[in-house]
This record gives sequence, structure tokens and C-alpha cells, in this order.
Amino acid sequence: MADNKKEIERAELHRTIWNIANDLRGSVDGWDFKQYVLGMLFYRYISENLTNYINQYQWEAGENDFDYADISDKEAKQIKDDMVSEKGFFMLPSQLFCNVLKKAAEDENLNMTLESVFKYVENSAKGTSSEDDFSGLFDDFDVNSNKLGKTVAQKCDKLVKLMNGVAQMNLGNYQDNTIDAFGDAYEFLMGMYASNAGKSGGEYFTPQEVSELLVRIAVHGKKNIKKIYDPASGSGSLLLKARKILGPNGVRQGFFGQEINITTYNLCRINMFLHDVGYDKFDIALGDTLTDPKHWDDEPFEAIVSNPPYSIKWAGDSDATLINDPRYAPAGVLAPKSKADLAFVMHILKWLSTDGTAAVVCFPGIMYRGGAEQKIRQYLVDNNFVDCVIQLPDNLFFGTSIATCIMVLKKNKADNKILFLDASAECIKVTNSNKLTDDNIQNIENNWAERKNKKHIAKLVAIDDVAEQDYNLSVSTYVEQKDTREKVDIVQLNKEIAEIVKHEDELRKAINKIIADLEK
Repeated sequence: MADNKKEIERAELHRTIWNIANDLRGSVDGWDFKQYVLGMLFYRYISENLTNYINQYQWEAGENDFDYADISDKEAKQIKDDMVSEKGFFMLPSQLFCNVLKKAAEDENLNMTLESVFKYVENSAKGTSSEDDFSGLFDDFDVNSNKLGKTVAQKCDKLVKLMNGVAQMNLGNYQDNTIDAFGDAYEFLMGMYASNAGKSGGEYFTPQEVSELLVRIAVHGKKNIKKIYDPASGSGSLLLKARKILGPNGVRQGFFGQEINITTYNLCRINMFLHDVGYDKFDIALGDTLTDPKHWDDEPFEAIVSNPPYSIKWAGDSDATLINDPRYAPAGVLAPKSKADLAFVMHILKWLSTDGTAAVVCFPGIMYRGGAEQKIRQYLVDNNFVDCVIQLPDNLFFGTSIATCIMVLKKNKADNKILFLDASAECIKVTNSNKLTDDNIQNIENNWAERKNKKHIAKLVAIDDVAEQDYNLSVSTYVEQKDTREKVDIVQLNKEIAEIVKHEDELRKAINKIIADLEK
């Protein structure tokens, strides 16, 4: 039933986005169009969020007919400081999405109206503790871009269509939706445009079902956690799954992440707000996690979830200081310059608390390649930090059909064994890709939690035995594949072959006789 509701909500959201796309088709490139839809969605959201917050307060005070959208700007300014300290930002009633929309069709300078609203929101946070969370948030929403049209009139026409489209999105109460509306809009837009734009969507988005699995492993058995962290946070979908799974108060001290791409960094902060995470409850930083990590004062983390970019280049041993970095030094070697995957793993391990769990999506090559990667695996195995390796189905991610793995790390294991789990069959086919269902996720989580041998599915292997296999962590090395070949009865087969040979012999004799007769 929940799956059905989810699909209905999803289909409705997709239909609305598709309609907006058709309205803007031809003028805005898909990749940029995505920014406009999400920017406008964010504008609508913060307008409604602030209005609901103020209205609720007034209604509880007995003013049942009060609506913030209807009062004057002058009256509203009296509560500006209070709202900035509570919500992190402020907007005047005239600047709310609903009020700008009412006049949008007649507003010949709608682009300037929107620009002034966005600047006002950003400036309202300046000099306060929420400044970092709002600074540059609307940078990717360029209302004066020629992509929207050459003339002001053309730009405004496109912006009116965009506002109307976003206004029609039936988003209800964001927290009550079974889908993550913003994340789902993002995912849908990725699917529509990633290939056209020649970008790999996998860099920016982890499918929500994979996010769900990672987070359920990382928070397994806990009703709440202090902090959750993602060193390659992308649009924040992974971090926010923890809020969905543990509830609004399940992550007590907040969500922490770092992202190198400025556009995605902005989306991540927007996504936090869209999920009603207060500005004081998240800390998303911009920068290269591997060479310039921003959360030294916040680690260690009780739960770490991540889908780092696969096999990207990094400084590695061309930066002589990195081998002494406390995150990488213990392994005695740095991940190769052309493949940073295990640098992310070492960083994650360093920042994991002694009672914590990390679940990381990994490129399969790092599980078996030699050289520096083998030495890092040796460090992880010999020190008993690898809890489990899960083989996922192929075709789960945008931009790659590769069958990835999940590496689960722990510092407080109760045994000296590694669980190898083959979940490659746990999926359903949806068009050209594979997808994890709720049942698939539950099965994988159960098999991981049970930590028992299961024929063709799970194998618990002593770390000494892994060492004997040259520290190979590929699931296929340890879990025997099910033999799906047809069973053959050898005795019967030999009998049939003997019959065929006998028949061939008779035919040959008959042909020889015909030839001999012809030659006479």
C-alpha cells in the first residue's frame, strides 16, 4: 500500500516537472533548467515554511484568522530579528512566493523582482549565525540569464511559466510525503537530462533506495544518533535519509557533510532547508574533503554514509605532506593518484567513532587490485575494521551500469571475521535499470545483521583466510555462485551420443554404396 502511494505521488510530481519542461523547451538547456526548477521550488518552500511558522504561532495565541501573507511589510518588519534568530532568514509578506505569483503575469520586471527577493533573503542572514547556510544559495538561479530569453519580456515570460508550474506541484506537507519530494524531483530531472548534458548523474545523486539501505545499515539497532556525516555529500539525499528513518528528532546534534562542486553544495544546503532541518542543525562545507577537510572539530561521527565519486584523480603522493596526514598515515601508503577511492575509505575510517558504523559505496576494482590498494586493504583487514562487503546488483546508478559494492566499516567488532554478502540478485528490473524494492532492502539488511553463512548468499570468513587470499575483498572470491546451468545426465547423454554415432555410420555406409553404384 505504501509503495502504491509512493508511486502515485511520484507520478504526479514527474508529470508536473515534465509539463514545466515542455513549457520551457528549446530555450533552457536541460542541465540549467534543473537549477531553475529547483531554485523556484526552494523559493516556494521557504515562503510557505516561514508563513506556516508565523501563522502557527499566531493561531496558538488565539488569532485564528491571521495570515502572514496578508499583513503589511511595515507590520512584518517588527518580527524580523526574532525570525532570523529562529529560522535563520526572513522575508516580507510582499516577497512571498504566493504574493509575487499573483502579480507575476503583469510584472514587466519580474526578473528584477525575484532578484531583489533572493538578495533580501540572503542579506537577512548576514552577520548572524546562519550566514554561512544562506550565503550564495541562489547563485545558480540567474534570473537575468540569456538562457531565459534575449529580452526582458522573454525572460519574464519564462519565469511566469516556471512560477506557475512550481505553484501547481502538489507537495502537501513535505514531512508527510512518502517520497522525498525535492530529492525525487532532482532524481527525475537527472534521468531526463543527465545523458543530454553529457554529465554522469551518478556523481551527483544516489538513488533513494540505495540511500535507504546505506543508512539502515549505519544506524541499525539505534533509535537515535548524535551525528551523521557524508564526506562527499552531493545533494544531501543520503544524510536526509537518516532523518526519514529515525524521525525528525532522531539525529540529535545534526547533519554534517562536505561537497567539492559548488552547484551541488548549494543544492545540498537547499535540500536541508526543504526537509525542515534548522540552520543550526546542519553544517555542510564546500571544498575537497581529501586534501582540505572542514570538520576536524566535529569528528568523530557515530554514523557515516557515503557514495564517493568512483576512481577520481587526487593529489596522492605528489603532495608530500599527505603521507603524514593522520587519516592516511596508519596504512603507510596513499591511494593511487588516479584512483582516490581508498583515500575516501581511510578518511571515513579515521572520523568514525569507536561505537559507530560506516556504509560506503565502492567501485569493485578497489576490492582486488594490487599495489598501494592491496596494502591499504591489508591495513583494514589486519586491524579488523572491515565488517562486511556487500555485492550490489548492476545498473542501480545513473551514469554507470557497473555492479558496485558496499563496504561496511566498524571499530568495535565482536569477532575477527568479515561477512561477504552476495546481493546481486536482490532487485527488480525497471525499464533499462535495476531497482531495490523495500523487500530487497529488508533482505539485505537482515542477511547483514544475522551475520551467518548462507549457501550462495553469505559467507563469514576469518581475517587470516582473507590474508591468504592476498587481501582480496571481492564477494565472488568467497561466496560460491549458484550453478544455474542445466543438470545433465552423463549416462543418458553417452547413450544418445552412441546412437548418433551408430546412425552416422549407417548413413556413411549407405552414401558409399550409392557412390559405388554410380561409378559402375
